[in-house]
Amino acid sequence: MSRVGKYPVIVPEGVTVSINGNLVTAKGKLGELSHSFDADHVTVEMSENKIVVSPKAETKQARALWGTTRANINVLVKGVHDGFTKNLELVGVGYKARVEGSNKLVLSLGFSHDVPVVAPEGLKVACPSPTQISISGADKQLVGQFAAEVRKFRKPEPYKGKGVKYEGEYIRRKEGKKK
Repeated sequence: MSRVGKYPVIVPEGVTVSINGNLVTAKGKLGELSHSFDADHVTVEMSENKIVVSPKAETKQARALWGTTRANINVLVKGVHDGFTKNLELVGVGYKARVEGSNKLVLSLGFSHDVPVVAPEGLKVACPSPTQISISGADKQLVGQFAAEVRKFRKPEPYKGKGVKYEGEYIRRKEGKKK
């Protein structure tokens, strides 16, 4: 039995969920998201303010998709109600970021030029300070993907710890060269 799949997804007030065939759509204050699930292996039913996912058979594939489908639907509901945020920190002398316009992030990462990055539609990018970046939106996958793309420009290096890192990320440090 799936440990994740057996719990129902609670739909908070202000969020409307509709199930149409194999498509689950959630609408809330932060937007509208949808997810298609494998209707051959799992069933999704809604009663009052709960969404229950159950497997159609006791096959390995159905049990695997049971928990996955429930987790994906939970992310949809949580995303349109609360949203998701990833915070990045810039560590290094002269490393800074700024937001131009509504969705253009400009990074100064020690290159001979600034690195402009345009945020995808549906994401909000803010810089509370020049060395911090906050990425938020309703789609968890999109928020994480954009944060990873920004981090990829200058990953943290193990000797001095310079680079773009996630907030709270531990950088394993190495000892320098000895004489």
